Amino acid sequence: MPGRYYEDLEVGETIAHDRRRTISESDNQRFCDMTMNQQPLHLDREFAAETDFGERIVNGLYTLSLAVGITIPETTDGTIVANLSYDDVEHPKPVFHGDTIRAESTVVDRRETSDGERGVVTMHVEAFNQHDELVCSFDRTVLSLKREYAED
Repeated sequence: MPGRYYEDLEVGETIAHDRRRTISESDNQRFCDMTMNQQPLHLDREFAAETDFGERIVNGLYTLSLAVGITIPETTDGTIVANLSYDDVEHPKPVFHGDTIRAESTVVDRRETSDGERGVVTMHVEAFNQHDELVCSFDRTVLSLKREYAED
């Protein structure tokens, strides 16, 4: 199913995304390697055991990226011109290896561009673990196609 056009995203609407992902140790390790983030809290079992968390935690940027990816099919897949911003990012609880993440998006604002051919949409995204605890939240603003101007 393609994403939604500007006209299809109504302010106040909440989309509960069906896709989920369980984060493995390998996922976290590869993300840290690709981004050159060698923070021992993410990678070193012995170091992390001595912290307040008691074990390694998943890189917060991976959690944010995963939440965005989970939301794409039902929001902007094939209908986005550009991501404009990610704002007000929060990580109220840590994510651990083995946690399963799900997401919800709520449309909080939208407006047409000055030429009227596209729209700017802001969605508040929340990511939850398998215990329904909020682990990440942020606002994602996109430049979205309007249906009548989309290329066939």
